[in-house]
Amino acid sequence: MTRRFEGSQLLVATHNQGKLEEIADLLTPYSITISSNKDHGLPEPEETGTTFVENARIKAHAASQATGLPALADDSGIAIDALNGAPGVYTADWAETPSGRDFVVAMNKTHSLLDQKNGTEPHTARFCCTLVLAWPDGDDEVFEGTMEGQIVWPMRGDQGHGYDPIFQPNGYDQTFGEMDRWEKNKISHRADAFRKLIQIFDD
Repeated sequence: MTRRFEGSQLLVATHNQGKLEEIADLLTPYSITISSNKDHGLPEPEETGTTFVENARIKAHAASQATGLPALADDSGIAIDALNGAPGVYTADWAETPSGRDFVVAMNKTHSLLDQKNGTEPHTARFCCTLVLAWPDGDDEVFEGTMEGQIVWPMRGDQGHGYDPIFQPNGYDQTFGEMDRWEKNKISHRADAFRKLIQIFDD
């Protein structure tokens, strides 16, 4: 039996302002007060999991235990079939440089690895999002979403974030990087997971 959400406050366990705004927008109809890790002065816990759900659980439970509030965390990334599902949970790690994260570096690495594979196009891929809603008593619920598509090159568009400029979702001729941010938000992997999550807010 899925646990219902009955409170009026929700902590979104992230320091990513863009992600916070997207989640707050999706929860607008529910009159819930949203706060973030930054509002509570919480550090980012070390993500030691090897799956999206493990990392989301680490973040959600750490925030909930620290504040006594229900906490929502997500872990998301891109899985490319020709690379055996990589980068997957290491999606952000591929962008790490000595001067911080640079997703242009990550996208160039992706293109280079696909070139080395010399596989046939399209290079099918999917964005994955796992949401975990954790309560202070240690309980949690898991909601998973995906968006199928393909990797394209060269990069197209300067909207969104991460790998958006090289991901073209199925049924569209634009990359996520070319789409209006809020339009993308309606069809994305995160939106898919949220369609499942919001059922526990509905009366």
